[in-house]
Amino acid sequence: MRELAAHLLRWHAANAVYVLATVVRVAGSAPRPAGATMAVDGSGNVRGSLSGGCVEGAVYELCREVLASGEPVRRTFGYSDADAFAVGLTCGGELEIFVHRITPSEYPAVEAALDPDGPITFVRDLDSGAVCALGPASATGADFDDAVVRQARAMLDLGATGVRVVGCADRERMVFVESFAPAPRMLIFGATDFATALCRVGRLLGYHVTVCEARPAFADHARMPDADEVVRDWPHRYLRRTKVDARTVICVLTHDPKFDVPVLTEALRLPVAYVGAMGSRRADRDRRFQLRAAGLTEHELRRLHSPIGLELGGRTPEETAVAIGAEIVAVRRGGSARSLSATERPIHPGKMQAAAGEFIRLR
Repeated sequence: MRELAAHLLRWHAANAVYVLATVVRVAGSAPRPAGATMAVDGSGNVRGSLSGGCVEGAVYELCREVLASGEPVRRTFGYSDADAFAVGLTCGGELEIFVHRITPSEYPAVEAALDPDGPITFVRDLDSGAVCALGPASATGADFDDAVVRQARAMLDLGATGVRVVGCADRERMVFVESFAPAPRMLIFGATDFATALCRVGRLLGYHVTVCEARPAFADHARMPDADEVVRDWPHRYLRRTKVDARTVICVLTHDPKFDVPVLTEALRLPVAYVGAMGSRRADRDRRFQLRAAGLTEHELRRLHSPIGLELGGRTPEETAVAIGAEIVAVRRGGSARSLSATERPIHPGKMQAAAGEFIRLR
């Protein structure tokens, strides 16, 4: 949708009513991903594309109908074996399209979603057509249930887009959540065997993974094939100049005071989501003593997860990486880190179970 920002804002300036037709689900081979959007105004002007041409004509007619009626519509387009020239996708894939009308009352939510500054997610109710733009601590547009807001912000946190069904069976709400945010960052300091394994876990959890290593012989991308980038620099110097935010997680695996203490002194004063450091309990005590001597307060030191990771009993780099990843999830999502069988809490902020295709149901 942001590709159409200039056109949509001109329509807003003219107080125009228009429709957005958006790909909300993709199956098989299809030319455009979920989130691809086409807009049609009351004069029949078309902006954007959904499929490179193969279903545009049919979607255009659907847009004209929604412009007239104001009723949102979901429609699935797929390949027809009987007639390859019928409305469908000759590439063999399937698209589900959601078409809804935008009037001046929805302009603030659309404009908030088009703002390029900061992460934002655009939420659409696939039944009513209500829309809302949600930032990490802001909301513009229609009021959505708390469960929808929590789920949308969790998806924004990961830069995820897709359809979710949220709520209980008697009041379920199907929404399309489109996130405009880069993946959160995982900064790993120290190119060790544990870092190699943690890169894989970080990517699995949806992070953009950077490994920083000061030693030239170890700062080799071939040793860290699952890292998005490998940087050769002193950890504290790199951290001081790189971009972090409230979603960033920092894992210090260098296990060497000359690297650990300077980078942790920087990290524990940053507004990041998680800071952990590897080391034995004795190393942790010594390191905390040095961090106090460097001027860190007890409040700042309480943010440090050290020794890093949950106590799972693992020994290998891969098992350790799982323990670190699990602790990060628990810290960021407010989990107890106990076995589910030993608790009575809901499994999620609503019980989650996967449904078909792109759909996720939360209760």
